[in-house]
Amino acid sequence: MSKISENHRQARLGRVFPERQRSPEELAQRKAEMLALMKRCDEIFEAAKPKLIDDYYDWFMVIEPESGDYFIDKDDKVAEQKADEKYPNARCVVYCVNETGACYRA
Repeated sequence: MSKISENHRQARLGRVFPERQRSPEELAQRKAEMLALMKRCDEIFEAAKPKLIDDYYDWFMVIEPESGDYFIDKDDKVAEQKADEKYPNARCVVYCVNETGACYRA
C-alpha cells in the first residue's frame, strides 16, 4: 500500500502555466518599453510640477504620455477614472503633486 501512495504523489516542478512564460528577449523589450514610458511621464511631471505644486500639493496626477495630458484630483481613483474616460486603452502613470512625485508614503 505504501508503494502505491509513493507512486501516486509525485512532485510537480515548474510554473503553473509554462506555456505563458516570457522569453528573455520579450522581458527585456517590456522593461525597455516601461523605462521609456516612465521617462516620458517624468518629463511631463517635471514640466507641470512648478505650475501645480502650490495649489494642488499632495493631489494625485495621472499622466497619459502619448498626448502629454494629465488629470489631477484629490482622490487617486477619481484622477485615474478621468484619464480612463478620455484614454481607455492608454498606459498611464500616477504621481503625487509634491517634490518627488512619490505616492502612498508611509
